[in-house]
Amino acid sequence: MDVPHVPVLYEETLEAFKDIDDGYIIDCTTGFAGHSFGLISQNKNIKLICNDQDDEALAFSKERLKDFKDRVIFNKGNFEHVLNKFKDYNIKGILADIGVSSLQLDKLQRGFGFESDTLDMRMDQTQDLDASTVVNNYSLEDLEKIFKEYGEVREYKKVASLIVNNRPFNSSKELAEFLSKKMHKGKIHPATLPFQAIRIEVNDELGVLKRLFDSIEEIKPKDCIIGIISFHSLEDRIVKKVFKKWTKSCICPPEAFKCTCGNDHALGKVITKKPIIPTKDEIKQNPRSRSSKLRIFKFD
Repeated sequence: MDVPHVPVLYEETLEAFKDIDDGYIIDCTTGFAGHSFGLISQNKNIKLICNDQDDEALAFSKERLKDFKDRVIFNKGNFEHVLNKFKDYNIKGILADIGVSSLQLDKLQRGFGFESDTLDMRMDQTQDLDASTVVNNYSLEDLEKIFKEYGEVREYKKVASLIVNNRPFNSSKELAEFLSKKMHKGKIHPATLPFQAIRIEVNDELGVLKRLFDSIEEIKPKDCIIGIISFHSLEDRIVKKVFKKWTKSCICPPEAFKCTCGNDHALGKVITKKPIIPTKDEIKQNPRSRSSKLRIFKFD
């Protein structure tokens, strides 16, 4: 079977989950089943819950994992809901690779890439909000907000104003070429960060990640490994902050004179004091991996 996607931090991810010898591992963002295939091949006694909100990804993964069909459950949906749906299962591992998949980036009709003739960017193509709506209908103030907060665009006011004063835009290609002509050219394409911001808004990516963590914290899966692969600083900050929160034993307010909470609230420990990043060889073979970071937490 021709597999067009190279999963990032592949060996490092398998290493993180290698000691799980029973129960279920949830792959929250299955994509082309790159990590899933490795996990189910390596961990002979585990079962997988393969989740994705993309019908095309799930169809591909079902075919790729057909030899393991007795050990795999496929679920369509946003990963913020997956743990609540399977909370009664013996969950021993949760993996979320929260970047855009190669399937979505490489298929021009999905609207994620600079050469796309559509302006879409929906990970779930059944939802209403798409990139065209954001670009062509959002107010100047709303565009400024998402470019500042989700893209960390230095000239966020200028970008928003340029778009509002020159819209409508009918394709990602048209928008990317316009920004390339109007914006300062640096190390990355001028449209990179604005596109990131639009994509995050369309798919509520940061909100979804936070709600996944909320569901994990509510259920507190016993003896469970959590592995999160992020691709930009906004995601990584959330992961780092939540993992730090989960290690706190005392949850009394800072101004408290002495501890009255029992000092026993730590949920587990952070396995990765620093995030795991790709090697130079991996970046050379797969340039898209260059910004990826893997952080790992283990519940008690």
